[in-house]
Amino acid sequence: MKKTSAFMSFFQTLLFSCLFLQLTQSSTQMNDIVLDDLVDDMCKKTPNFDLCSSTIHSNPQAGKSDANGIAVIMVNGILQSVTNTLSFIQGLVKETKDPELQRKYVSCAETYIPLEKTILPQAVDSINKKKYGLAIFSMGFIGKEIDSCNKQFSNSSPLNEKTGSLHQLLDIGTAILKQL
Repeated sequence: MKKTSAFMSFFQTLLFSCLFLQLTQSSTQMNDIVLDDLVDDMCKKTPNFDLCSSTIHSNPQAGKSDANGIAVIMVNGILQSVTNTLSFIQGLVKETKDPELQRKYVSCAETYIPLEKTILPQAVDSINKKKYGLAIFSMGFIGKEIDSCNKQFSNSSPLNEKTGSLHQLLDIGTAILKQL
């Protein structure tokens, strides 16, 4: 009788452990679904759902983020784009032999550096402090700054493709911030 009782106790413990593990996994999967739904819901309210979704989902923290976190992820995506564009500009400065063109590239680099080092980190800080208006203002300011860089080139700017993508990200970032 003792063996049967011990076996039943062991069996009950094992069954309970399996059920608990299954419930924990289900709960985690449900949270992931809910957070994915939040990303989808927010991205549907932006000008470019696919770019929004891919930018946010490229960050491993996306699955654990609330609406504020999603906004921070988006601004960090913009920061990454600004950093990549600045690196591209710095490469053009080094490659260019034309002094006038080099001056324009240097001027653009000088425009992008504060965006990367100051404006975007302040936008993240504003989001974290729930000062969304300031973060939205930052998105508009960045757009104007990159436009001023492009206007230096009389014909077509060699930065058009990069700044076009950056403008799309800024529009998405603004749309997300307006949802908060």
